[in-house]
Amino acid sequence: MEVDITDLLASASAGDREVVDELLPRLYDDLRRIASAQMGGDHLTIDPTGVVHEAWLRLIEQRQVRWESRSHFLAIAATMIRRVVVDHARARGREKRGGDLQAVTLSSAGLEAFGPSTDVLALNQVFEKLSDADAEKARVVELRFFGGLTQREIAAVLDVSERTVERHWQFARAWMHRELAR
Repeated sequence: MEVDITDLLASASAGDREVVDELLPRLYDDLRRIASAQMGGDHLTIDPTGVVHEAWLRLIEQRQVRWESRSHFLAIAATMIRRVVVDHARARGREKRGGDLQAVTLSSAGLEAFGPSTDVLALNQVFEKLSDADAEKARVVELRFFGGLTQREIAAVLDVSERTVERHWQFARAWMHRELAR
């Protein structure tokens, strides 16, 4: 199935619009899982299905991306899904004039160390701070937490060893925990 999806992604990257219609059903469960993990089961102003659909529309408009594999696509999808979730959290914050933003449970992907619930905007702010400080470690967090990729998949996407991924993950998790505790 990986080869099948990789071929479809390559065709979609080449501009084949008919293939795009075949891709969503094949990738939908993965995209929904990523969206659910990022939302932690809580609903902002949109549910995981809405997040997936909004992210999908943004993804298919990408013209300069060459999808190399399923993992590569899901890594980029995770970034797009994170942006959709953050955009909706920001919109909700504006609606409430900055007060009482929706908390997101972070129990998946080993982020329990951040606490049982953390504000999605606070998490994004700390993630962006990590991105500025160390882009490679931030990419590991993005792929593991936001993308739900395995250590092996992350190593393949980043072209590094699994041990490097693990070291980056341990460092980033501790760094983000410290920043969120402030």
